[in-house]
Amino acid sequence: MALSINTNVAALNAYRNLNTTQNDLSKSLEKLSSGFRINRAADDAAGLAISEGMRSQIGGIKMGVRNAQDGISVVQTAEGALNETHSILQRMRDLSVQAANSGSLNLAAKTNIQTEVKQLNSELTRIADTTKFNGRPLLDGAYTGSFQVGANVGETIDVAVGQNMSALGLKTSTLDVTTDVIAGYVKGLKVGDAMFTTGATHTTTATYAAATNVQALGTIQVNGKDVNLSAVTNQADINTALTAAGAGATATWSTGAIVFTSTTSAVSGGVTSSLAGTAAGGSTTPATAGDIVSNDAKASGADKAIKAIDEAITKVSTTRSDLGAVQNRFEHTINNLNVAVENLTASESRIRDTDMASEMISFTR
Repeated sequence: MALSINTNVAALNAYRNLNTTQNDLSKSLEKLSSGFRINRAADDAAGLAISEGMRSQIGGIKMGVRNAQDGISVVQTAEGALNETHSILQRMRDLSVQAANSGSLNLAAKTNIQTEVKQLNSELTRIADTTKFNGRPLLDGAYTGSFQVGANVGETIDVAVGQNMSALGLKTSTLDVTTDVIAGYVKGLKVGDAMFTTGATHTTTATYAAATNVQALGTIQVNGKDVNLSAVTNQADINTALTAAGAGATATWSTGAIVFTSTTSAVSGGVTSSLAGTAAGGSTTPATAGDIVSNDAKASGADKAIKAIDEAITKVSTTRSDLGAVQNRFEHTINNLNVAVENLTASESRIRDTDMASEMISFTR
């Protein structure tokens, strides 16, 4: 080997190796001190991309768990209020059964019972109006909520309370247990008389003098849709109610008669009377042949109350059952998400974190 004075190749070689060793030592020390195998993209470009994707998933899933817990809170708030609604309805039913025992009660006793029924109806409405979550009403019949329970678009659970839980919504607001016999009626149709069963139109034999001479028609069923006509005062009101109910029919006036015309191509179900109202002019004279009376026209107010409250209890029970099912779903979702977080975190750790034992070997070397 030649001896060179101006160029010290051995020194250059030593410098290069020391520089490489120093860089490796710095990187190893960085990994040991930070705990991360990947501190910059240059450490492992592909691993960094995979790790960041996993971090997005883990962060999104963790937030999904919190969102699902919010969903449980919403459901519990609504269901807790409905628990009291159920209690109120059960009490109202007990009172109605008591009022139906007319053999031992006078009017004063029934009036006292009606006073409590009225107060309980007011409380039903108050609970429905004031049960809210973060300012959103839950029991007004219009609540719908979508809860993001996953890291990606579309991973949601929907919650809806479609039943108005006020006394009006549960149809208990007008109950009167003091009434012995329902005497109200509307002239025109007979109970069970069907319209549109064989044709597209039906004309009543009502004796109204004009289109404005209408009072409390009650509720009828048009093409399978309940149409509430209890507040109508003219023909326009009837058509507004028919449209709102999606009944597929219109009402016009002929000489002393109401003409119902179906607007649907396929007619089914027909139109039948469901509840009694009051005859034009406000007559409460007992109904005679040819008049329309309610299906429970001979029932007492207490009997009618029992039936209505039973229907209300069924509605509340169905809603509570739906809410309970959704809560169970939220709980299973949370359990599943927590498992996913655990497994994804372990996977991300294997990519991103430093293997301390292996790195200590490299550092020592």
